[in-house]
Amino acid sequence: MLNILLAMRKAKVHRELFNLIKKEAFFKKKVLLSSGKVSNYYIDLRKITLQSKGAYLVANLLWEEIKREKFSFLGGPTLGADPILSAIAYHSYLKGKPLKTFIVRKERKKHGQAQVIEGPPLKKKSRVIIIDDVATTGASLGEAAKKLIPLGVKVVKAWVIVDREEGAKEFLSKLGISLNSLFRLSDFLK
Repeated sequence: MLNILLAMRKAKVHRELFNLIKKEAFFKKKVLLSSGKVSNYYIDLRKITLQSKGAYLVANLLWEEIKREKFSFLGGPTLGADPILSAIAYHSYLKGKPLKTFIVRKERKKHGQAQVIEGPPLKKKSRVIIIDDVATTGASLGEAAKKLIPLGVKVVKAWVIVDREEGAKEFLSKLGISLNSLFRLSDFLK
């Protein structure tokens, strides 16, 4: 009975997040994506992850997906991953299982400690999960993974809120990383 109630709650949260994205972050208009592709659809998930309800829903769902995985750190490329990581870190603390998170800069910082990876120090042979808000080609997740490899870190999985279904899954698969998503672009086009 408890499993049924938990599944119903998860489905409710999933539906709530879907409706919030559809209403506030999904746009039917021609835009140039960071991948260089032109699209007739734009999903601006920072409109969701930078508000309290959206951050809560995203953290709740992603926590449910990753909590049983064997990993040491959760991280991702700045800027898309930043609010998601903060929300999940807070959520994990409230659940009594605090996570260590990190962000991967696009380029090495030119001052301070000149870091490319920000957060707690990653240890050699650490197993990490990387996340981002949206995946199109998978380039930003791939770049983040490539910056982790020289540290001796193993990227075990990638998660995004929305997979635009434009090659990211295949690209990351070639790097040995499985891409998982809460939603796909096709979900919003039905």
